Amino acid sequence: MKEHKLLLQESLLFSGISEEDVKQLVECLSFQKKTIACDTYVFRAEDPIKYIYLIGSGSMHIVDEDFWGNRTIVETMEKHTLFGEAYVLSKTERYLVSVVAAEDSIVFEIDPVSLFELCSKGCSYHIKLLNNTMCILSEKIVRLTGKLRHVVQRTTREKILSYLSQCGVQAQSTSFYIPYSRQQLADYLCVDRSALSHELSKLHNQGVIRYRKNYFELQLDGEKDL
Repeated sequence: MKEHKLLLQESLLFSGISEEDVKQLVECLSFQKKTIACDTYVFRAEDPIKYIYLIGSGSMHIVDEDFWGNRTIVETMEKHTLFGEAYVLSKTERYLVSVVAAEDSIVFEIDPVSLFELCSKGCSYHIKLLNNTMCILSEKIVRLTGKLRHVVQRTTREKILSYLSQCGVQAQSTSFYIPYSRQQLADYLCVDRSALSHELSKLHNQGVIRYRKNYFELQLDGEKDL
């Protein structure tokens, strides 16, 4: 239980809540710790909604898969991320997307009733918990809007440059690592992998970028618009 409290307290969900109050909240919340192996689904699209989830360690991909098994990565979620709350708040009965472990991970299953309904004590820190949940949900909307900016670009080249530009801004550096393999990046940008590799190679040859695996460097004097 002590290990659970430490993992939970580091999450944005408990931001601004004292260690002592977190202990009290752990008693109020109904949650279960689960170990999820890499490439294992937490849930699939069309599964009935049961829980809200918090990543204790590792990372997860939100994926959209069509009838033929083609996959698009909607978002990658890192340690301490809360997910599933939007479905509960919207009263949707089934998940529209799937979540799969990007690496060996630990997640906490949280009973939605224990999170969204105030406890009988009406404690102020439970209200703070609800406020934090709304902030997390709002930040997700902002991130997905950022992704939309990439995928609406007309060409594969423009999508790559849009994404890498954002990565550079976020890293405040011209060099950075991205969290995706080539196939995952293609899935994230909604492009064909061979087309992605071809454009990356062209960008490298034109001096726009340098890269090795998932490490990238942006070259300010490259021929970006060619």
